[in-house]
Amino acid sequence: MRFTYCPHCGTKLISKEIGDEGMIPFCEKCNIPLWDMFTTSIIAAVVNEYGEVALLRQNYVSTTKYVCVAGIMKIGESAEETVIREVKEEIGQDVEDLEFVSSYPYEKREMLMLGYKATVSKQDFKLSSEVDSVEWVKYENALSLLREGSIGWQLVKTVIEQ
Repeated sequence: MRFTYCPHCGTKLISKEIGDEGMIPFCEKCNIPLWDMFTTSIIAAVVNEYGEVALLRQNYVSTTKYVCVAGIMKIGESAEETVIREVKEEIGQDVEDLEFVSSYPYEKREMLMLGYKATVSKQDFKLSSEVDSVEWVKYENALSLLREGSIGWQLVKTVIEQ
């Protein structure tokens, strides 16, 4: 999100040089710079003790490819708390171990996705209403079910190669 008006007072912003950052939108009334903003979200490769990854079908995302668990961070929530909450909400699994893998800029949606490997003990899925289906997929079959080059594909590929 790029600001044109100050979200605090409504004043039209000017451009002001801020250190080595260059020209930044600035509110003269509030005397503050207003940096471009993006949504921070998580994406998780949920894996179990059998070398399987949970892949989801969410038709509002794709009708042809699978995806990983993902979700938006809430204010006051850490990235790790978001992963644990989203994995429980979307597929009903309890995260036992969590490992940060990488961050992924997603410019198309003005997002930064923080990628994690979330280890669970395999149990039956309990799906949220936003998940159409989910299945445990052996590592060797997982990449072919994800859109090649997508953030989910990159994350799962890294987790498999570790």
